[in-house]
Amino acid sequence: MMKRSDVAWTLVGITAVLLSGYLLYQEIRNLSLAELTDSLEAIGNGDWLLAGLATLGAYSALAWYDRIAIAHLGKNISWWFITLCSFTTYALAHNVGASVFSGAVVRYRAYRSRGLTPHEIGVLIVFCSLTFVLGTLLAGGAVLILRPDLLNRLIDAEPWLSIAVGSSLLCLVGLYVTGAWRHFAPMHVGKWRIDYPRLPIVGRQLIAAPLELACAAAIIYFALPEAQNPGYLVVLGVFLASFSLALLSHAPGGLGVLEVTFIAALPELATADVLAALIVFRGFYLLLPFALAILVVLVFEAAQWSERRRKGGTGQ
Repeated sequence: MMKRSDVAWTLVGITAVLLSGYLLYQEIRNLSLAELTDSLEAIGNGDWLLAGLATLGAYSALAWYDRIAIAHLGKNISWWFITLCSFTTYALAHNVGASVFSGAVVRYRAYRSRGLTPHEIGVLIVFCSLTFVLGTLLAGGAVLILRPDLLNRLIDAEPWLSIAVGSSLLCLVGLYVTGAWRHFAPMHVGKWRIDYPRLPIVGRQLIAAPLELACAAAIIYFALPEAQNPGYLVVLGVFLASFSLALLSHAPGGLGVLEVTFIAALPELATADVLAALIVFRGFYLLLPFALAILVVLVFEAAQWSERRRKGGTGQ
């Protein structure tokens, strides 16, 4: 039976998809399929390759999330297993919606088979989410300070506001680092107690998360045309804003949210070019990993079933 919170977030996600779909329709109702096809065909082979490499970089960084969390817990699990578990977790969660961003079910099944307790898995899940939040704060703060005009693409704001917001985000990251350095009391997230990690672990968190976000944004950047391209930092900033909105909306795969935000924030580019770049992003970052993740889950479950059957046969 579904919890009330699950039903509520499902309704939020459906509402976000419908609203974003309506806004997106208003933007693209005069766009022809031929224009979109031309924009996709205009993407060079080298750019397709770079977008693919950026995808590998993003998912490698996501695997590092789990590896860092495992190191924080003091456990020793093979890189190969962690990589498969992380890839499957995020590939499924990114497509299903932010309500399962942590991929709790997938991680629980996988890491229980490696001896982690339910509490340790819960801490791992929260720790990975915390790593993502830190990366968003760090990357977002840096971009807002380096490009104070960026906020103007979404709202009417003076440059000083962008710098102030960016500085505030970086201060939050600094507070976390200070907590680890000065051994602050443990954080409590719901029922989970999270001890501040050692500084080397914090250092890895502050590299892995921005790297993942930077690579994900690069997929879109490489797929955009060179003419009128606003530059990588702008694309990264818009990606951070749109991806955060998509997570908050609980829309599956950020459906419609990413498109509406990017079209609004990049007025200098043709709508067809923006949509083509986002199609490439969805194909590389969402749909292809989703298909592979389903295959990984099927193979894992088949192996688990085979092992249980073997043990049952041995016990008889």
